[in-house]
This record gives sequence, C-alpha cells and structure tokens, in this order.
Amino acid sequence: MKKIAIAFVLMLMVAVGSFAQVDRSKLPVSGPAPEIKIGEAETFTLANGLKVFVVKNDKLPRVSFTLVLERDPIMEGDKAGLLGIVGQMMMAGTANRTKDQLDEEIDFIGASLSAGSTSIFASSLKKHQDKVLELMADVLYNPIFPQEELDKLQKQTLTGLATSKDDPNSISSRLSSALVYGKGHPYGEVETEQTVKNVQLSDVKSYYETFFKPNVAYLAIVGDMDKAEAEKVVTKYFAKWQKGEVPTFTYNKPVAASKNAVGLVDRSSSVQTVINIAQPIDLKLGDQEYISSRVLNQIFGGGSSARLFMNLREDKGYTYGAYSSLSADKLVGEFSANASVRNEVTDSAVYEFIYEINKLVDEGVTQEELDMAKANLAGSFGRSLESPSTVANFALNTERYNLPKDYYATYLQKMNALTVEDVNQTAKNLIDPDELYITAVGNASEIKDKLAQFGEVTMYDNMGFPAKEMAAVAADVTVESIMENYLKAIGGKDKARAVKTAKLTLAAEIMGNSLVIAAVYDAETGGYGQKTSVMGNVMQATTIKDGKASISAQGQNMELAGVQLDEAQINAYLFPEAWYVEKGYTATLDGLKDVDGTPAYKVIIASASGAKLINYYDQNTGLKIKNENPASGDTFYSDYQVKEGVMFPMLWTIKSPMIPVPLEAKVTNLEINPALTDADY
Repeated sequence: MKKIAIAFVLMLMVAVGSFAQVDRSKLPVSGPAPEIKIGEAETFTLANGLKVFVVKNDKLPRVSFTLVLERDPIMEGDKAGLLGIVGQMMMAGTANRTKDQLDEEIDFIGASLSAGSTSIFASSLKKHQDKVLELMADVLYNPIFPQEELDKLQKQTLTGLATSKDDPNSISSRLSSALVYGKGHPYGEVETEQTVKNVQLSDVKSYYETFFKPNVAYLAIVGDMDKAEAEKVVTKYFAKWQKGEVPTFTYNKPVAASKNAVGLVDRSSSVQTVINIAQPIDLKLGDQEYISSRVLNQIFGGGSSARLFMNLREDKGYTYGAYSSLSADKLVGEFSANASVRNEVTDSAVYEFIYEINKLVDEGVTQEELDMAKANLAGSFGRSLESPSTVANFALNTERYNLPKDYYATYLQKMNALTVEDVNQTAKNLIDPDELYITAVGNASEIKDKLAQFGEVTMYDNMGFPAKEMAAVAADVTVESIMENYLKAIGGKDKARAVKTAKLTLAAEIMGNSLVIAAVYDAETGGYGQKTSVMGNVMQATTIKDGKASISAQGQNMELAGVQLDEAQINAYLFPEAWYVEKGYTATLDGLKDVDGTPAYKVIIASASGAKLINYYDQNTGLKIKNENPASGDTFYSDYQVKEGVMFPMLWTIKSPMIPVPLEAKVTNLEINPALTDADY
C-alpha cells in the first residue's frame, strides 16, 4: 500500500509540473477543422415539378413533412395583412371536414398540422403517417375559406395590431424596416387597420389559386422513411397536384442613407429608449463573404462575449444586452445593431454603437477574437447536426440557392481557413459607418435634442410613417386655458367640483374571461378605492384612505409611501383638473402632440415630490382623450355622455404592459355623490 501511495504522489507531482509549464494567458492553438460527415438527403422530383428531399432517421418512430413554396416576395399594398391570414384560412375547414373536425382528427392521433402563406407542415408517429398525409393533402387541395373565419382572423389581427402600436420593440422594428427598405418594398411595407379591413375572401382565394403550385414547391421528409417508401407515399398524395404558371416579381434594390440619419418615434411614457442602427447590405447565402460575415457578427454583436455586449452592458452598464446581426437574403440583406437603454444614456449609447462600428471597419478584428468566434460557431454548427431537420434544411438551401454540393460538408474547413484579413475586408465591404439609419423609440422631450448630433432627426409615428406636423402652440394657450376649456367642455368647473364622491364600474373581456373594475372616488379627502376582478375573483385592489395607501394582489399586501404614495394620490381624482391648484400640484404644458391622428395638448400635473399625472386634451373639443402612465400604461377616453350634468367618457381603452391585448372597458354604472362607507374601499 505504501509503494502504491508513493507512486501516486510521484504521478501527481509530474502532472502538476506539466500543468505548470502551460501558458494559461494564451488561448490554445486551434487544430485543423474536423471533417464533417453530413448525411446526404436523397431526392427525387414528381412529374408535376414537386422536388422531394428525404432524410432517413429511424431512431424514433416519427416522420415529418415540410412543404415550402419558393416564390418571390410580394407587395401586399392596400391588402397588407393578407399573407398573415392565408395559412390560418387554409386550416379553417375543407370540403370534407369542418375546422372542428380537422382539429379533432389531428388531436386524436397526436399529430401536428399547420399552414402558412408559403408552407404546410405535418408530423406524426410513423404508424399514423397515412392519416396525417391524408389530412395534409385535404388542407392543400380542398380549403373552403369560410367568411366567418376571415371575419374572426381580421378581428384578431386588428387586436394584435393595436397592441403592437404601443409596444416599443414592434414600433422600432416597423420604423427600421420602413427606413432601410422603404415602404415601396415588400420588406418595408406595414399593415394598418385599413389594409387589414381591405382583405376580402376573394383575395385569399386568389392568392391560394395563384401560388400554391407544385412546380415552385419543395417537400422535405424527415424521419423513419427511406426513399423508396417516400416515392410511394408522395406519389399517392401529391402526384395529382396540378402545376401552373406562378408570377415573378422584381424590386428596386434599397440603398443606404446618403449620410447618417435619425428616425425618432415619441413614446413619452417610456423610461427606456429602443435603439436600432441599420443599413441594407448586399449579402446572400452562398456568397463568398457569407461565412466570414457569420464570424464578423459573432465578434461584433453575436453574444455575451461580443464587443457590443462587453461595451454597453459590462463596461458602461447602459443596457441588459446589446446585439447585432448581418442577415443574408436573396433580395437584400441587412446589418443592424440594437439595444434598449435608459432614457438618460440614450445619446451616450448611440455614441458607443457608432464608435464600435467605426472601430470594427477601421481597425478590424484580432486573431484572438477570430479564434474564439470560430470555436463558438463550430460548436453551434456541430450541435445543429444532431437534428435531422438540419440536414433537410441544408439540402433545401443547396437547391434553392444553387450552392455547391459540398457546401455544408466543407463549411467548417472554409470557416477555419478565414484569416484576420479576410474578416476585416468583409467588414469594409459590407458596413459603411457613414450611411446608417439610426432609429429610436422613446421620450422625445428627453432625447430628441441629444440625438441631433448624430444626424438630422425626423419624427415618425408608431406605424413608421412621417409624423404629422404639429403646429406650434399659440401664444395665448396656457395650462390654465387648457384646464378651463376642458372643464367647460364637460359642463363647467362648478359642476365638476360638485362631484364630491363617485362610484364607477367598468366591464371588459380579456381572453374570453369577464373583467370588472370597480372604483370609488372622494375628491375632498383624496380617498380612492379600486378592485379589479376576473370571473368574480378579486385579483388586485388599491386603497387610499386617511392619507395612507396600499395595494394588494394575490394575497400579498404592500403599503405605499413617499413618491409611490404621491403617485397613487395624484391619479386618484375623477376630475383632477378641478382640484389640482387647491391640492398644491403644478401643471406644465409640454406642447401639441399627435394622439392617433388627433392634435392634443400634453399637460403634466406634478406633485412636489415629482409624482406625475400626464393627460392629453383634444385641441378642438377640449376633452381629455388620453392618460399616460409609465408604470401601468395608457388609457384612451371616448364616447363622452352627459351624466347628471357632467360629460363623462363611457369607453376606456386600456393599454397596459400587464395585459396582452388592449382592454375595451365600458362604463356600466356611474353614481354621482353616493354616500361612501369603509366597505366601498
């Protein structure tokens, strides 16, 4: 035993000595790129032109079928929104099955079946493949496009659109696309309420009849099936699909800005700014610089160890994350870099973005960065090969982009052969730091002037269209005159102040469930109570009484104090305009703003502690049409009606970050000057 112990110690000493000789300050030298063995997809083509790719994988008794249409991008024009509806309409029932029957048959065999404007996907257990193919073929050949389903889908689309109009990331994406590609390009156009409403049943049918043709389609089969069996089942279910002429389209190639330009959307309730810096680039899959662009982006903004992340998050602490992309596309690619940052550091963050872009182009990358990026990408590439669907995608890409047959088999060798000079040349070829579209979605009053240093600032609305020019506020318009006009519009200051107490009930529906908001107001004491109930269960309650405030939700209770108490108090008056002077608040006019097409005065009522109430008043009618709250969201007021001598909005549209869709809440009960008891709170 003693000899064994001594031998073990000697071995350990040798091992430690050998480790000590390694220079850990340097990354290990990369070895040669491994030879990738990619299983080849077998292929055949039907007489109607349908190209089929088969990737056999019998590890699991499953099989999937992915049908893809290879058509040119389409300008939807005044029917924008059509493409998002087509696939769902195809799944809305066939000549042989209603939508419910189709769903039931899919669920019964535990399968998946879905459709889009350029694809149909189906998967199931091997033993159910004939059934799932029967259902897939039924959807392909026999959709009936019911009008009631179109009506429902349009309504859902409009609801989603309304939500996106208040989502800063959606707004940023729309604006950036509009600037980079232009509204006259398929990638730059946006759907609006009107274009969605313009979609008719005939448009859906026409699209289906025009573009769902086998001669522009690919079918990828992955799973427990070989080529011989695939030929039998594909012939059985898809040979009768009739080919036809499919129109093609060409578009002018988008060009970069002649000089750096700034596009800004004012979202004054934002405490963060969504920044996106982009430009169109000429990059397609298979281009000589495609693989080097993957490496370049990995170094610049591809993850938590990339330059942007290390600068804007780790060093400066401006954001939770900053990233970039270099996308390839048959028509036109895009370079972009983005982050969400605090309002107060918006200009500093943009400066750092541009600094890093210039540094990348002018100074290039280092050998250490290149080696690390290659290692990361090689690992991702290798892991992706574990999925048989990757092999199918490779086969499809090889066909669609006319790639060399060994393009993916030699992918890692091509990447490993890249030099620092190669990657640096790619940066110079693809990115121009002087032709950037810089977009920002945030509080314009805080960031607009600061952004002017980066280029001419142009204002846009939340749909990516140039913002309506708001006239300057007339010299005789003051906060006092706006408050006076509002109170006059609702019936007069005296009648508003005569409303000492009130009980209000709002009813709405959220995701099929009833929601009720019950509130009480006491203007003289500043008392307030609100209960929000879903399906009869109280989900949240707020109480302000005797100078104290608390919020309870899901059994948890929180007392409010300081600024939080002031914020709750200042928002607790039914007609704060009638009381703000007496309660010691100040009011500031922040210009004339565009509220969904209506010019409105923005007024900020504030307490001494800094708590704010932000309201918008229609320039023409004087009525309050919007309340803005950075924490709880925005409320839009409409359908004013006279209630006991006072005009009151009977419809409240609530857009809150806490709910997935805008809430249309109707006033179902309004009591003026009721006696309030402790139970009401």
